[in-house]
Formats: sequence, structure tokens, C-alpha cells
Amino acid sequence: MPDKITPAGTGTRTGAPAGTRTGAGAVRGLVVGCLGCGGLVVALVLALVAVLAWNAWNTGDGTDLPRVAPKDRADRAFAYSRQAYDVMGFTRALPPGAGGTGVRTRNAFGAEYCHDGGPLGMEDRTVDGAYRLYHEWALDHVPAGRAVPGLRRLHRRLADEGWRVTSYTEGGTGKDWSLYVQRDHRAEWMTFTWDPERQYFTGGAGVPCAYDPSWTHSDTDTYDPDTAAEAVTPSVLGPGGR
Repeated sequence: MPDKITPAGTGTRTGAPAGTRTGAGAVRGLVVGCLGCGGLVVALVLALVAVLAWNAWNTGDGTDLPRVAPKDRADRAFAYSRQAYDVMGFTRALPPGAGGTGVRTRNAFGAEYCHDGGPLGMEDRTVDGAYRLYHEWALDHVPAGRAVPGLRRLHRRLADEGWRVTSYTEGGTGKDWSLYVQRDHRAEWMTFTWDPERQYFTGGAGVPCAYDPSWTHSDTDTYDPDTAAEAVTPSVLGPGGR
């Protein structure tokens, strides 16, 4: 009869493999492991909440808005456009008018809804009675000799004044040139694009959301931000507007 072979690592009294935790030791290890997993989950949840809250704060929208007349917001947006127009070196007087985009000159106000993302920025609902006003303008027959140095000069000026440049593209031959800036958590923005093939230059400036003083909570009709844009008319953009 062959000798009985004792498996390696087997204890003489219990038969349990060496290094195996039994009884209270095993339970204690399991509890500690679960607590570690729970802590990791909590940390991940807190990190997610922090990111969502940060995104909600960065939208520039919400319900904690001032009541500001459309004219005041319009004056602010137009001032940004007029400054950019001067820095670009344009001397043409641009009268008010909403010509077709891409084919004619333009000097007009527009407005859009403001949105409330909720406490964590996960919702997407409009804020009734609130508007976001913007001014947009466009020039045709803008040659490279005016657009290229002008955009480079405008890029430097806005960066020096504290605007955050989110995109700046020197398109090169046959490609669009563009500049996008913002500040105050995207509450204010400006955008500029030059199409070298059509020699067409567009600009725009947006200002923070505000409640329309003409609107009250007792109003039964749904608020339309276009009413804010229709209440204002831009001045002549350029030398004739001063």
C-alpha cells in the first residue's frame, strides 16, 4: 500500500490550506473590503455631482436673472460690435437692416430663449419671461488686405482686454478665417468669420440673459424673446453712427 501523501500546505489539525483565513478573520476581511468598495462608490458619486454642478454654473443661464429693459441689453451688445468694427478698420456706414445672410449687408438685433439646467445642469427648460439679446452684422466686398490684418489685430485686442479666445483659425487660401471669444462663463460672447471666396465678413455679439420688465408672472401667454429684439433698432454701424 503506497504511503499517504499529505498535500502541500495542508495543516495537520484542520486540513485547511495554509494562508486561508477562516472564521472571524475571514468575516473581518470581507467587511473591510465592502467598506472600501462603498467608499469608492461614494467618491465617484460626489465627483459626478461636482462636475454636473460646475457645468450648470458655467452655462450662464438660470432663474436668478436681473430685470433689464431690452434697450439696455441692446446698447451693450451694439457697443461690442461697434468696437470690433472700429478695430477691424471698417469705414463703411452700415445702416440698420436684416439683409439675407451670406449675400448682403446686415445690421440687426436678435433674441433667443434662456435655459435653466436645474441644480445639476441636467434639465433643459426655458425660463419664461427671460431673453438673451444679440447683435449681428455683415459686410460684403471685404478683401484680404482688410480682413486678414484686421482679424489678427482684433484677436490681440480682445485677448488683452480679458476675453477668453475659445477658437481662432487662420484659414489660409480658400478657407474661412474665424475668431470666437467669450467671458463671464459664456454669458457674453463675440464671433467673427471671413469667407475669402465671397469676401464676406460676419460679426456678432451676445450679452447675458435678463427678465423682460414688460413680462409678469400673471401673464397667461407664453413669452416670446423675439418681442425683446423687435422692441429695439440698431444705430448706423460705422462712422455714420457716431
